[in-house]
Amino acid sequence: MDHTLTFGLLVALVGVALSTAILSSRISDAIGVPAPALFLVAAAVASDLFPELYGLDVQHVQDIVTVALIFILFEGGMHIGWRRFRSALGPIAVVGVLGTFLTAAAVALLAHLIFDFSWLASLLIGAALAPTDPAAVFSVLGKQEISGRSGTVIEGESGANDPVGIALVASLLVVIETGATGLEAFGEGLREFLLQMAIGATVGLVLGYALRFVVRVPLPTDALYAVRTIAAAATIYGVATVAHGSGFLAVFVAGITLGNLPIPHKGEIRRVHASVASLGEIVAFAVLGLTIDLSELFSSRAWWIGLILAALLTLVVRPLLVGPLLMPVALRPGEKIFVLWSGLKGAVPILLGTFVFVAAIPDAELIYDIIFVVVLFSVVVQGGLMPLVARWCGVRMEPEP
Repeated sequence: MDHTLTFGLLVALVGVALSTAILSSRISDAIGVPAPALFLVAAAVASDLFPELYGLDVQHVQDIVTVALIFILFEGGMHIGWRRFRSALGPIAVVGVLGTFLTAAAVALLAHLIFDFSWLASLLIGAALAPTDPAAVFSVLGKQEISGRSGTVIEGESGANDPVGIALVASLLVVIETGATGLEAFGEGLREFLLQMAIGATVGLVLGYALRFVVRVPLPTDALYAVRTIAAAATIYGVATVAHGSGFLAVFVAGITLGNLPIPHKGEIRRVHASVASLGEIVAFAVLGLTIDLSELFSSRAWWIGLILAALLTLVVRPLLVGPLLMPVALRPGEKIFVLWSGLKGAVPILLGTFVFVAAIPDAELIYDIIFVVVLFSVVVQGGLMPLVARWCGVRMEPEP
């Protein structure tokens, strides 16, 4: 088969796969399982049935998922907007930052004490599983909007703690590379973390503020307005990353600054960004699913370790450690319970698992498989039960205006 026919077949297969993924949202609504879980499992099954799909270069997977997350976080920031974000800034900051650290520490302790992982492996497992995931949260919510401040806290936390978790894992990997130990390791990791957060937030604020003026410049055709903001999101991520900051935090902050701004063709811009974010979600979960060998996963101890960690994380760690952080927040008890239940894991933990995988530390493959099992449990069980838990907690989920 010549190159033209091979390329045509590849394009057709990609188109069929995307169309199937889009149509699966109807299946998701019918069976009550969030769409990301379907993408993840379908891709993993496909890689087992067609071995040539398995074994994607991990670096390529990281690059693809990173690009997807840029647009997911930027659209998430625009959806929240500065007014909503400001109304829940305190709880978002506390839960998104302190809650992430506490969760990472607790999961690391459990992994070390119960499953006898080394402290290094345990810390990486904890840091990878600590952040909640905007792709999973926004997908589960779909066209539903949670009434009151609880929805803002859930969405804000999922956007804010991803950069924290990513920077935390990156800091641990820097410590591993430098070979530092003791207080030196702690100081090196803390310095790297604070540097990434500070630079990312600064770039997001500065370029986000500059974008407020750029988007008002008239363009020759209506179609270019959304393209301009897409290009801006990519630029902001790139600038922050080159400056050794958190590019994910930068795009999230920039999206928030743009959220409430009255700009030309804003409705069309929002619709295009929502479509790009949805495409990014499909691609991210599908590509990550292709990295999993299901037959090997179920023949190892990863599946039962992952299920135990997932249950402890959902039913013990998050309620006991994140729950007290919500006590001073002006939310009804039912809303607080719903926020605690809604800490979904998704593409970001698996992406962080790929960072651990390529670091070639002991048990790297086992750690990656455990993270996959925890994410699958979170998306299927937590995500699938979110509407039911919302009703039990008296939280209204209404069609988005």
